[in-house]
Amino acid sequence: MRKTIRKWFWAWDFDKEQAWLNEMAAKGLAMVSYGYCRYDFEETEPGEYRIAMELLPHRLNHPESEQYLRFLEETGVEMVGSWMRWIYVRKKADGEEFELLSDRKSKVEHLVRIILLVGAVAGLNLYAGLYNLFVWTRFHQGISAFSFCFSFAMCLLCTFGAVRLGIKAYRIAKEREIYED
Repeated sequence: MRKTIRKWFWAWDFDKEQAWLNEMAAKGLAMVSYGYCRYDFEETEPGEYRIAMELLPHRLNHPESEQYLRFLEETGVEMVGSWMRWIYVRKKADGEEFELLSDRKSKVEHLVRIILLVGAVAGLNLYAGLYNLFVWTRFHQGISAFSFCFSFAMCLLCTFGAVRLGIKAYRIAKEREIYED
């Protein structure tokens, strides 16, 4: 039996999203597909699968991404969903920890990719907000005032997320210096 759950996660909360997907798999609901804020599950044995997700450096149809996905497939990992450059993969649980990003360097690189994505969204919202502020002050249009407030709030929210990710990346990089892996 298939079950669909609609749930929202911010890009900077990808680790919470992954933990939730693994909790669902532990309960016997393994992810089979993803659409924007829509997760489709099928009933399986509890704990049969482990789920991981990653923001790829390139689009899915890029040769490096295709090569990486082929490599994952050869190691028993199945891609069950994607959205833009995000991929969702699962692997049969074998008692081993399942992580796509196993070393500190790749974790920092992954966080930087997300920071750049979130930063770009913040920058676009800042631009849109300033444009709407100009329209609002110049032409006194109410919709521009609302748009300014919304864009500015989104800019602040994305900046908050990028800073959180930056702090996390900094801590991992410091650990990497200490342990040199």
